[in-house]
Amino acid sequence: MQECGINRSELSMKKIIMFMQAGCPYCIRAKAIQQQLLNEAAYAGIHIEMIDENLHPEIADLYDYFFVPSYYYNGRKLHEGAAEQGDLRRIFESVAAN
Repeated sequence: MQECGINRSELSMKKIIMFMQAGCPYCIRAKAIQQQLLNEAAYAGIHIEMIDENLHPEIADLYDYFFVPSYYYNGRKLHEGAAEQGDLRRIFESVAAN
């Protein structure tokens, strides 16, 4: 059901913000890993909003980080810098539990 342009399933999604840069090898690797993890049933309720800090510096400037990729949930930094599968799984588990 959709009301006011918002799908009800979108309301129950947990949104992680990922700051990244196009062409960043660490970001490319993180995106591939997170796509694999998002296919797992345990993380079906998680949505990742990717923000390219070069295209949206006005948004990036509102957050405190130095390295990409950087992940935030509800305004709290969960990870900054190169991310391996274990790092991303820990992030997803933390968000799924909230």
